[in-house]
Formats: sequence, structure tokens, C-alpha cells
Amino acid sequence: KCRTGPLDIVFVIDSSRSVRPFEFETMRRFMMDIIGSLDVGPNATRVGVIQYSSQVQNIFSLKTFFTRADMEKAINSIVPLAQGTMTGLAIQYAMNVAFTTQEGARPLHKKIPRIAIIVTDGRPQDRVTEVATQARNAGIEIYAVGIQRADMNSLRAMASPPLEEHVFLVESFELIQQFGKQFQDKLCGVDMCVEQEHGCQHSCVSTPSSFYCECNPGYRLNADGKTCSPIDACADGRHGCQHQCVSARGSYSCRCRAGYSLNQDKRTCSMINYCSFGNHSCQHECVSIPSGHYCRCRSGFTLQPDGRSCRATDLCNGVDHGCEFKCVSTEGSYRCVCPEGQQLQADGKACSKCGAGHVDLVMVIDGSKSVRPQNFELVKQFVNRIVDLLEVSPHGTRVGLVQYSSRVRTEFPLNKYHSADEIKKAVMEVEYMEKGTMTGLALKHMVEHSFSELEGARPLSHNIPRIGLVFTDGRSQDDISEWARRAKESGIVMFAVGVGKAVEEELRAIASEPVEQHFSYSADFTTMTHLVENFKLNICPEEGKGEMEIRSPCECEALVQFQTNTVAILQSLTEKNILWAHSLAQMTTRLEDLEKQIANKK
Repeated sequence: KCRTGPLDIVFVIDSSRSVRPFEFETMRRFMMDIIGSLDVGPNATRVGVIQYSSQVQNIFSLKTFFTRADMEKAINSIVPLAQGTMTGLAIQYAMNVAFTTQEGARPLHKKIPRIAIIVTDGRPQDRVTEVATQARNAGIEIYAVGIQRADMNSLRAMASPPLEEHVFLVESFELIQQFGKQFQDKLCGVDMCVEQEHGCQHSCVSTPSSFYCECNPGYRLNADGKTCSPIDACADGRHGCQHQCVSARGSYSCRCRAGYSLNQDKRTCSMINYCSFGNHSCQHECVSIPSGHYCRCRSGFTLQPDGRSCRATDLCNGVDHGCEFKCVSTEGSYRCVCPEGQQLQADGKACSKCGAGHVDLVMVIDGSKSVRPQNFELVKQFVNRIVDLLEVSPHGTRVGLVQYSSRVRTEFPLNKYHSADEIKKAVMEVEYMEKGTMTGLALKHMVEHSFSELEGARPLSHNIPRIGLVFTDGRSQDDISEWARRAKESGIVMFAVGVGKAVEEELRAIASEPVEQHFSYSADFTTMTHLVENFKLNICPEEGKGEMEIRSPCECEALVQFQTNTVAILQSLTEKNILWAHSLAQMTTRLEDLEKQIANKK
């Protein structure tokens, strides 16, 4: 057997038409005799076979078989191609495909010899010199075996130096089997690890003409190529251990710090839950830490000296609660209460008699192209004058704003801002949308989103009035009837304000009952004062449902106050427009006088 160490050998066999069937059989025998002398296996010598004529065919690659029996079976099943003799093409295939790591060749840094044995009987029909040089430069050692009619110059052009050791010419196919035995000795050579002092610290691996040193598992070869050093598997930082990496002869293991346990992935750590052991005796909560555990009380309770039990804390006596009338302690907190007939204010501390009350107000304004930019600014001013008169706070009145044209956009929801200044600033930053008038789509958005608890509407059970104010200046381009009905059915008090080309029929469909008190119309934006006159009458919500028999009278007063304030705002805007119109008339008169004077001078 050949004992010189592992090799990667690929047979490149000529099966052109000049090789007769019985001659090809001797080539099969030649390959099997060579394989029979090799120590084959995944970690020993690997063997591949390709045949060629006018094309190249892979019989089996270096990674296909690792036993001689499987290799011999595959060799016996070869069907010759019987065409031309494209030896250069076959060498190209061996270099680019057969000797790649994908096909089973060991990486070059392992220094395992790559050997190509080319067996041919004729002159190549393509060029071999250049491609053979490339193959040799790529680290492939080429043996060229010519039989009978082979061209010696081509064999010498293909083979590796020294040529006398890599070029062979056999006179006939009958002699190739005898030559095979001689070739085995040439291929295997002597065991260089035995013939000379190799100096390897761990083990020596012999090759056909030299040797190299290898280290035991867990060690790496030093730069001198002979001595070995232990591999610190933790040093490269790729171990993935969350806490600590422990190196051990080329391998490693992960370890956790005290108070942590290693997870199933053998890399990450989890803190040990000492509370899960069930022996902490904490009255309220057990808190686990790396060094053990401690007990903790819920908010409003104090941990006792035993470190386990808790006692309630009377926060009304222990803090500056600021309640105007009375402080009531609860578990872990407190609350302020007011005497009967008075309401707790938005600050949660002060008391007062029923005042402006609270509502959830969503204003839906038309931003279509017909409104025009200058009029849209008047609408924004109108919105802000209303906000000035509202008691805006998280527990008081909440305001949301929606603009629509061909689409709908929430400018800010009910729970976005908590003061009048914040809302007014946001209103002035609203950008004019232009385009169409999809009032129905806006109503749908208001019902499904604007008055949802997610966007800040108080639950219906709190009996906070919900008011929707729709402002439009033209006919809707979609149907409004269904969502106007749904809005009112969901408990929203709907007001409809129309300007310019707004359609009365649509305004009436939007408005709540009685319709006459919930919709208004004006011919243009400069005469909007009277639009809210109808807000003064009968706007109290319907009777409450469930446990409450009727809604708070304060809420009714709030709606009345809301309408009164709106009238005042519109009157102020109208007065400013009247003054502007008067000034414009004076300027027009003066211009006419100047024109007359110029005409007289001419």
C-alpha cells in the first residue's frame, strides 16, 4: 500500500474514437490497480475520475466515493464518448471544477498534494501548453501518460517538472498494466517521515517528495512549521459566551457569573429566580437579585422590620395632598372629594360649583379647493376663538380637529393636547389640503376614529357630551346619509355649518334633531355671524341611560355656553371684516378723485 499520506488524485482519461473498446478496458484496469494501492478515505486519499473526447464528462468527483469498491463499480460503468481529443478542455475542467473545494478537494493551506493523471493515446486537437501552465501554477501536479500513438511533445507540454519523473510513454495498451505497477512506486515514492529527521513536535505527514508537520487536536502549528501551541478558542472573540469563556485544548465552554445559570443554548445566561423556590415568605412581592432575594411592598405600604410583612401607609396624613375639602386614603394612594353639590376640578384638588362643564368636541373642517387659502385662514381663526373660551384639560374639555378634501386627515386627536395654547398653536400650523369634497368619508372617519377611546374620547358611561361640528362650503362628492345617521345613532350631537355653495339638503342630513336648531348657512365667509344663532335653543343632551336617570345639568349649561361663545367669536370676526370693507371703500373714493385730477391736468 501507498503510505505517503493523503492525496487528492483525479484521473483524466482519453476516451476518443481512436481508443478501441478492448484498449479502453486496459485503461480501466490501470486506474483500478492504482486505486488498489492507495489508502482511500475522507481523511486519507481521495479519488475522482473524468473522461474526455470532444467534451468532458465527470464520472465521479473527489467527494463522491470513499471506498475502493464504490470507485471500481463506477469505473466499470464508464461508457466511452468515442469522439475527438480535446485534452486542453479536459485540463481546464480539472482545474476549474474537479480540484475545487466544492467538488471535494481539500483547501490548499492543508498542503495535501493535488495530482492529475492524464492518460491519452493521441495528439490533442486543441492547445494544451497555456492551460497546463495555469493548472500547474494553481498547485496541480500533472503526470502525463501517453500510450502507443501519443505525441511526446504534447506530453512534455502538459507534465510538471522534472519531466523525467512526470512524462511516461507506453508502447501499447497491453503493457499499460505492467507500467501501472511501476507508476505506483513513482507516485508513492518513499516515506520521507521515516527517511529523514523531520523534527515535528506532534506528527509527520509524508508526501510523494517531501513531508509536513501536523498538530494534535486542540493545537495549532507555529510559524516554524514544526512545533505546536495550544489553541485558545476564546481568544478570537467568536465564542458567543454572554458572561465568561473557558478555553480547553482547542475547544471552549461558556460559564455564567454567580447568581446566573447557563441556558440550553450553552452560551447565554439567565438570572436565577430565587423567588421561584417558594420559600421567601414575602407578604406582597418577592424580588430576585443575583445574590439572593428581598421582599417589597406594593405602593402605599411600608415594609416592616421583619423584612417580609407590609403595613398600609395613610398617605393623607403623610403627604401634602392639597385637597380643598377632604382627602380620602385608598390602598397605596389617595383622592380628593368635594361636598355635595360641588364638582372636583381638573386639578383633582379644588372644588367649585357647576360652571362651564366639559365636552368632547371634534371640529371637522372643509379643506377643499373651493374654500381658497384666505378663507381657510378665517376658518382657523374661528376655531381658535372657540378654543379660547373652553376649559381645556385632560379632565375638562377635550378638542380634536379633522380636515378633509378628497381624503381625510386627523390634524390632532382629542387626547393630543391638554391646554388651549397647545391647541391654538397646532391649529395655526394646519396646512390647507385643497382638492375635492368627500364629506361622507370625513363623517365615517369621525365616527370610527375621532370619537374612539383610543384617540381620547371619554367612555359613554362617563356621560361626557360628544359634539361634532362639520364646516363645509360645497356639495359633497360622496354619499353622506349613512354616516350622518350612524354618527347620531352613536350619541354624537351633530351641528352642520354651511357657507357659499353648501347644499341645504346635506346640511339637514348631517344635523341632529331638531334639525332647525342644529344647522346654519351663510352666503360667504365674511358674514358668518348668524351661523351659530340656532345654537342657543334646546341643545341639552338626551336623558342618560343605565344607572343614571339624566345627564348632569352642568353639561347642558356647558353646551349653552359653548354656543354663546361661538356667536361672540363670529361677531368679532364680522366686525373686523366690516371695518376692512369700509377702509376699502374710502381708498376707492380717493383713487377716483386722483384719476379725475389727472384727467383735468391733461
